[in-house]
Amino acid sequence: MKRWRLWLAVLMVVPLLAFTGCGGSGGGGDKGEVTIGGKDFTEQHLLTKITAVYLKEQGYDVDEAGSMGSTVARKALENGQVDLYWEYTGTALIVYHKKPAITDPDKAFDEVKKMDEEKDLAWLYQSGVNNTYTIMMRKDQAEKLNIQSISDLAKIVKKDPNRLTFATNAEFFSRDDGLKGLEKAYGFRFPANQVKKMDSGILYNALKEGQVDVSVGFATDGRIKAFNLVRLEDDKGFFPAYNASPVVRQEALKENPDLKELLVRLAERLDTDTMVELNYKVDVEHQDVTEVAREWLVSEGLVKE
Repeated sequence: MKRWRLWLAVLMVVPLLAFTGCGGSGGGGDKGEVTIGGKDFTEQHLLTKITAVYLKEQGYDVDEAGSMGSTVARKALENGQVDLYWEYTGTALIVYHKKPAITDPDKAFDEVKKMDEEKDLAWLYQSGVNNTYTIMMRKDQAEKLNIQSISDLAKIVKKDPNRLTFATNAEFFSRDDGLKGLEKAYGFRFPANQVKKMDSGILYNALKEGQVDVSVGFATDGRIKAFNLVRLEDDKGFFPAYNASPVVRQEALKENPDLKELLVRLAERLDTDTMVELNYKVDVEHQDVTEVAREWLVSEGLVKE
């Protein structure tokens, strides 16, 4: 009889422990359910994982739906299949709303925020992560020639057009907001024989190995750090703004009142240099995305070790 009563007590206690979430703060789900979307490249994997780990630590039950194409991720948000994901202002303007690119980051953010309010989507905070085009050089050569900005580069090209070679992918070469527009804005032009067209994947290596002197790239790519390259300052503000922001369905914000504050807390701590470092750890050092995400969150005091 005593043994029967003991087993009865155990059967009553176990479901109670499970219900009360005795596992602690690492994802008890007491604050609600959130589905986080993401695109299929390293930076997006990191942003998705950073957000997921952080929200789990805050008590949310989190589902991840990453590795989507850009337009797929957007549709998933509009259709309510995901509650939030990180999007870029330039992508929203040009791809989703078919508007001209805007170079001023604040104006770009205000424009997409206003347009997406009509779709019940909230752009919460413009982070300092600007994954736009950038013009790169090897650090030692840039220092030798005293080139810090694109204006500095333009002066040298105008003085001696055949001194430097430029690497570009086909898209940047042909776009009006690419090489042609850049040369027009800064008042210089690379001679045709000094421009080397190649696939995007080998631009960085070609620059690193000295096959070219200058190259286009993307501002948050981890290879900039790995190959000891420098980004030249776009001192005339030519390149469009591609600042990352958490974009959330309004319904999800209503259901989770503290979600906005938590996501803003993440966004305000991220900038281009930080993203270069995080991308570097994953792409170059081949560290695990989850470990890199958690390490950064711990370093920022957002989660405990």
